[in-house]
Amino acid sequence: MALWTGAATLIAISGLVAGLAARHARRRHAAIGVIADFLEKDATPSFATDADGLILSTNAAARAKFGNDIDDTLTATLTNSFANPGSILFRLQTRAQADGAAREDLVTRKGHVRLGVHQMGQDGYLWRVEDIIDHDGVRGGAGPALPMVMLGRTDAVLFMNDPARKLVGTRVKSLDRLFLDLPLVSGSICDLSGKDGPLRTRVVEVEAGAGRRAIYLLPADTAEEASANDPDWGVVQDLPVPLLKISASGTVQGFNRMAASLVGVALRDGVTMSELMEGPGRAIGDWLSDVMEGRTGQPSEFLRLKRADKEVIVRITLNQTTDRDGPALIAVLHDATKLKTLEAQFVQSQKMQAIGQLAGGVAHDFNNLLTAISGHCDLLLLRHDQGDPDYGDLVQINQNANRAAALVGQLLAFSRKQTLSLETVDMRDTLADLTHLLNRLVGEKITLTLSHDPVLKSIRADKRQLEQVMMNLVVNARDAMPAGGEIRIVTESITLSDPLERDRVTVPVGDYVAVRVIDNGSGIGPDKLPKVFEPFFTTKRTGEGTGLGLSTAYGIVKQTGGYIFVDSQLGEGTCFSLYFPVLSAAETARAVPHPKSTAPAAPHGDGVILLVEDEAPVRAFASRALRLRGYTVHEADSAEAALKTLEDETLNIDVFVTDVVMPGMDGPSWVKEALKERPGVRVVFVSGYAEESFGEAQTNIPNSVFLPKPFSLSDLTETVHNQLH
Repeated sequence: MALWTGAATLIAISGLVAGLAARHARRRHAAIGVIADFLEKDATPSFATDADGLILSTNAAARAKFGNDIDDTLTATLTNSFANPGSILFRLQTRAQADGAAREDLVTRKGHVRLGVHQMGQDGYLWRVEDIIDHDGVRGGAGPALPMVMLGRTDAVLFMNDPARKLVGTRVKSLDRLFLDLPLVSGSICDLSGKDGPLRTRVVEVEAGAGRRAIYLLPADTAEEASANDPDWGVVQDLPVPLLKISASGTVQGFNRMAASLVGVALRDGVTMSELMEGPGRAIGDWLSDVMEGRTGQPSEFLRLKRADKEVIVRITLNQTTDRDGPALIAVLHDATKLKTLEAQFVQSQKMQAIGQLAGGVAHDFNNLLTAISGHCDLLLLRHDQGDPDYGDLVQINQNANRAAALVGQLLAFSRKQTLSLETVDMRDTLADLTHLLNRLVGEKITLTLSHDPVLKSIRADKRQLEQVMMNLVVNARDAMPAGGEIRIVTESITLSDPLERDRVTVPVGDYVAVRVIDNGSGIGPDKLPKVFEPFFTTKRTGEGTGLGLSTAYGIVKQTGGYIFVDSQLGEGTCFSLYFPVLSAAETARAVPHPKSTAPAAPHGDGVILLVEDEAPVRAFASRALRLRGYTVHEADSAEAALKTLEDETLNIDVFVTDVVMPGMDGPSWVKEALKERPGVRVVFVSGYAEESFGEAQTNIPNSVFLPKPFSLSDLTETVHNQLH
């Protein structure tokens, strides 16, 4: 009985599913029917297909244009129009699935075509095949056409239009069957294998999408041909590549429509090239003369157009020619603005990385020197009281060593190699604690106001470093308003639903705490704005600033995982915007601080230390400092010497104090090796800067802490004491 009941249930469910499917199919066909009726009178050939490319309906324009070519699928229908319709349709359909619609301009056998697709529901697509109107009002393929050859990624000839086949005399399948000298250079004159023998022709290359290239074959200029105003030059007017004809003196004698669009309204017959463009580090006239006389092997240059509306950089390739007016040059232009922008971005990145590496290296060496200076100064201060005549001099040495250490710290902040103590930070509390100090910094002429978002989430940062950033920004704002004004600090919560792209940086989607420091001072000029975060760049007079304030802020913000931007107008003021990622709920739970132990501190002087340091002055100071506190110290000048010392199994060691960066084996490497035999030993790493790889290495070493250089006598002894107890 149960079996029969189950079977009946399955039959009922199957019937219900079939009914729903039939209803869905009826609705789908009804919708397609409505769309087909709507598009029937459309002048653009249109097709409605399913997800597999099966044609569901066509309009009158499609039937008139494609006639007997219309097949069951759109791929088969377009076979005679495109070289590889399957890949083109798949590419566009994939984009339409993601964005709802897509389109692409294509060069075909019969001219230029725009193929577009719109998604209809879940599994329907509307395709439109539209001829692109040329500049002279003639539809692509309807007027006189230039000989054109379409090439694939491997230089295989995908197809040739009728004028190209007539010129060559046959259909060829590879580029080497057409030209004797390869590779082709766009704008150059080559020998074409024509039906009546070699034929001099100028080749112009145009990108056609999907890795394809369209090669246009132009008549080569000869002494019998006319100047740029003759019909032979007019044939290139609609060529989709900018062309100029230049006299030996650098005067423009002719140009096509694409060149006029690229160069702008300043392009006209009779204008000189130096009036249109800025040269490659020398006079453009000299470069043109060298190419004309054959004195240079550099016929291509990147030049900047003198356009007031926007910045445009073009790559110009020059080719010699001769006409009835004498020698001339044909210039083929390529818009290289995006390429040069990307190149400038890469160069800037490389420059900043090089400066960061330099700063890190300098900081490492300086911190060793400062550790020795301040450390031995601390040792001298232990033997002098305040009544000693030398006490004041020693204090001055100590204070200036600390100032030098702060300067080196700014270099490390810029190079993002400082050691951060990350914690959960509430920007309202941080700025509230800092307000009193900021008010003292800005003085009486300037008003400082704070405005907070009532719902401000926590971030993860080094609070001390974050305060340094805010002080640097406020001090810069103060200096920009010598006559007084107002500085506003605004905090708000921001949710980015789309990536924020500006200043060659992309801020990902997510929740952020934004902090803005706004002043109404003198502002920053557009020529100086891109350089404000570079170290040692300053607009202040000599002696008024080091040029490290903003670079320090930049480094701290970036190392925290945030973003910093600047907007400024001369005479109107400046706004610095900081974006910090908000802590997730899981990160907030992990960041809850644990209560500190209130147990009394143990006395110093009850441990054995192995001190490993390659810098002799630093090792001498650290050894004396630890011995003064009663510790037993064993010294080693390298990692290899330390491991040799540990071969004595009777030697008991409580703490390793080791430098991180040393010749030969580095600190973390030898410590890992030593801990295999002595797993209970605690470790203190010291270094002039924190390398990226060191942070990961230290996390894998148990019972280890980091002490940055330069450190004082008390810093070293307290760190060792805390490790022991």
